[in-house]
Amino acid sequence: MAAPKKGRGTSAQSKPGRSLVLILIAIVALTGGMFAAGHTTPRLGIDLAGGTSITLRAKADQGSAINKANMDTAVDIMNRRVNGLGVSETEVQTQGDDHIIVNIPKGTNSKEAVQQVGTTAKLYFRPVLASEPSGGAPEPSPSTSSGASGSPSPAASPSGDQKASAPSGSPSPNASATSQGRAVSEALKADATPSPTGSPSAKPSGAPAAPSPAPSANADAAKLQAQYAALDCRKPAERAKVGKAGKPGEPTVACGEINKVWYKYVLGPAAVDGTEVKSARAIFDTQGASGWQVQMDFTSSGAKKFADVTGALAKNQQPQNEFGIVLDGDVVSSPFVQQAITGGQAEISGSFQQEEAQSLANMLSYGALPLSFQKETVTTVTAALGGEQLRAGLLAGAIGLVLVVIYLVAYYRGLSLVAMASLLVSAILTYVIMTLLGPAIHFALNLPAVCGAIVAIGITADSFIVYFERIRDEIREGRSLRPAVERAWPRARRTILVSDFVSFLAAAVLFIVTVGKVQGFAFTLGLTTVLDVVVVFLFTKPLMTLLARRKFFADGHKWSGLDPQSLGAKAPLRRTRRPSGPSAGPVDPKGA
Repeated sequence: MAAPKKGRGTSAQSKPGRSLVLILIAIVALTGGMFAAGHTTPRLGIDLAGGTSITLRAKADQGSAINKANMDTAVDIMNRRVNGLGVSETEVQTQGDDHIIVNIPKGTNSKEAVQQVGTTAKLYFRPVLASEPSGGAPEPSPSTSSGASGSPSPAASPSGDQKASAPSGSPSPNASATSQGRAVSEALKADATPSPTGSPSAKPSGAPAAPSPAPSANADAAKLQAQYAALDCRKPAERAKVGKAGKPGEPTVACGEINKVWYKYVLGPAAVDGTEVKSARAIFDTQGASGWQVQMDFTSSGAKKFADVTGALAKNQQPQNEFGIVLDGDVVSSPFVQQAITGGQAEISGSFQQEEAQSLANMLSYGALPLSFQKETVTTVTAALGGEQLRAGLLAGAIGLVLVVIYLVAYYRGLSLVAMASLLVSAILTYVIMTLLGPAIHFALNLPAVCGAIVAIGITADSFIVYFERIRDEIREGRSLRPAVERAWPRARRTILVSDFVSFLAAAVLFIVTVGKVQGFAFTLGLTTVLDVVVVFLFTKPLMTLLARRKFFADGHKWSGLDPQSLGAKAPLRRTRRPSGPSAGPVDPKGA
């Protein structure tokens, strides 16, 4: 039974080339996949590529508590909003109990992503009870348009839509659409777009209350009128107080900016909730002069409410035939209507830019955040600063690597070639896998991740040193190199596995309990620890088995690092046994 075991063991030891071929195939396959995917460099994090880092603090709303479920929902919505703008590689993650960190790399639509990432996107359609320019600017004369469509009325816009006045007479619909900013039109023509089928709504259907006349003389109305009279929307501090504090079921005051002029409004209770907008999309009007538009589809209950409120508003005079589209407390449009808008479809049109229309449609499509968020810090990170830090980190890594190589050459001599070859294989695998993980799981190489890779140099070199010392111990005991390589491996293997397990466990715990860039360090440390095991098992050990058959190493050349004499093992001790029995004579202590 002993002979077959020896045969199998000898066969396994005599074919180390299989392991070397296996790891070579893996390197070629991964490198080929890297080039095939079109990604030849790792994806850089915000600290290396540049971009914007935002810290958001959650604030509890009425009926919404700050808890893990709401925070996770907010992270998911923010991710979908930013990705909907075409900004990839954005990091959105919670920090602590009430903070969210958003890292947006520099690139296409990154400015729009920064603007809307923490926007609550709470949308309400409110009747307009009164409006005028803040600060006493003259009110432009209202314009009308022929036909049944809802023509645009003065509206607020980040891009500076105009609140224009029309000359006497009735302007054409095209002129009205292009000069007076955003508007909500009537439903799409039935022959162009079919009416949407009814879908369940989060709120019970029912006709909304008709818009009230000007605030009455009761106490609440008097307070609201006083707020309206004293409101100066040109002051950021006053704008922050109004609108966002208004409850959906109560009248409120609000502000809206139009062509760099701020207007103030008195708005009635919300008639339609933004949650009853089933979908929204940005399209370009190729058949008219409206340009970019945002088309909205309402739910079944939302369509009925919208038809009821527009029908009631059409009976009033300006400005009480308008309704304000209020997004996060700001009036972004206040169109007027001439008749009920039915069919469950409407559009916001006017002087939209493409990015602006897509941004609004994106927020409406992906819904409101469950919590309100305040931007605590907004930090712009330049690529130049990250580049300097990266160069400093790479310089530190290069210095560390050179010191390791010097130590290996001075102490292990010929064995240092095995160590350096193993380090090279580990570096290739680390680079290729990091590059592939960028598009696969959005892994980004940041400065802490670079630090983790530098630390891994020492971890990998430590595994080689453990194995080399076990081989040397076997040679000191009088064994030749080939059996020493095989006998040292089980002992070294256990030590390497335990050491790497501890390193990987530390990296895993660090990755789980931390957030942000520290996770990059933990992830890189864990990845390189796993690769260390792969390289030692599939490359270092088989390579040592092959080199043990070479005369340079097998004969213990003084530059091989395995010279028995320099290791303290005298050659005769490896071939001579001590005599046993009473007839044994004295032994020369010098071994002569």
